[in-house]
Order: sequence, then structure tokens, then C-alpha cells
Amino acid sequence: MDIFGNTIRTLENSLDYASAKNQTIANNISNVDTPNYKAKDVIFKDALNDAANALVVKKTNEKHMSLNQSNSSYQTITQNNTMFNHNGNNVDIDKEMAELAKNQIYYNSLVERINGKFGSLQKVIRGGN
Repeated sequence: MDIFGNTIRTLENSLDYASAKNQTIANNISNVDTPNYKAKDVIFKDALNDAANALVVKKTNEKHMSLNQSNSSYQTITQNNTMFNHNGNNVDIDKEMAELAKNQIYYNSLVERINGKFGSLQKVIRGGN
């Protein structure tokens, strides 16, 4: 029996995603003038995981590889298809700053939600006081 259900786990995964996205954006911003640096982004890969989980794989030989299931719900990708600067760098500082602000709001809302969950548990433990 899981007393938290999936809510805490989902919030935890979302916080991991937001932290990884923040780190990636900060890395992009810090490399805005680095020649040939390609911007990175963090994306959810739940759709891919859901599709992979729906597959039924039967191994007919012990040498067959099994499907690798990652514990993380996000993936970091490199954006190679664009070039903004003459030095081969494709970091758009305005876009990165907007993404940073958006991600900060998302992260703060997750923290507020998880604090609310733990606050509710604390209230129950104290007997409603």
C-alpha cells in the first residue's frame, strides 16, 4: 500500500525535470558566445515510454537484447538544425531567458504543490490542528 499514491512520485519526477531543464538553460546561456556550441533542450519522453511499455517483447534467444527502461521522465537533446551566429553557435539568448522564467514559474508551482501535500499530511498526523 502506497499512502501517497502516485502524486508525490509524479511531483518528484516533475521537479527532476524542472531542475534538469534549469541546468540545461543555464548551460546554454553560459555558452552563448562559445563558437560552434549547439543549444540543448530537455523534453519529456513519457509518450515514448508509454509506447515502449505497451510492447510485449518475447526473447527467443538469451543473446537478444531487452528494452532499456530509463527511470527518468525526460531526455536532453541537442538542437543541431539551426545556426544564429556567424561562429556556428545557435543559442538565442532571448529565447533562453524566456524559457528560464517559464521554467522558474513551473518549478515554484511544483514546490508549492508538494508543500501543500506535506502540509495536509502534517495536519492529519497532528489530528486536524
